[in-house]
Amino acid sequence: MNDLIVKNLGPLAALSGTWEGDLGIDVSRVHSNITETKYREKIIFEPLGPVNNGPQELYGLRYSMTAWRLGEDEAFHEELGYWLWDAGNKQVLRCFMVPRGVVINAGGDAQADSKSFHLSAKVGSESYGILSNKFLDESYKTMKYLLEETTRLWIPINEATFDHTDENTLTKV
Repeated sequence: MNDLIVKNLGPLAALSGTWEGDLGIDVSRVHSNITETKYREKIIFEPLGPVNNGPQELYGLRYSMTAWRLGEDEAFHEELGYWLWDAGNKQVLRCFMVPRGVVINAGGDAQADSKSFHLSAKVGSESYGILSNKFLDESYKTMKYLLEETTRLWIPINEATFDHTDENTLTKV
């Protein structure tokens, strides 16, 4: 059954499995300072499907991601969610939540044999959007999300935006 699901994952098929890397760099803002944090991460992608929404049929990957600062045992970032392939609409979707009270539903166009694709979400969008808890909405509002792991934050105190980025090289284990 798992092989049949993987065959229907389109451009997501290559992601199935467990991936790890320790070359990560997280560029974020801590109080008023821009910081670069080196980190390691682990992502687990488990095939699922089909998921049917009436005539829409989705195949996907249930995923969990955890990141640790190098030299530390306690995680500083986690995500839970789904990567989905909608072959009928030629769309890749990434739906996930972060345990700080942020939910992102991002999407973009792709072909079944695509080797790369771009996903995005914007605050206020009803289809590919972003929701945050009240504290984050008022202090570090997530305005935009791009697949490249760039998250644009609005910081009302400074009336400025800041691009929070994460970059890593992962290897399938």
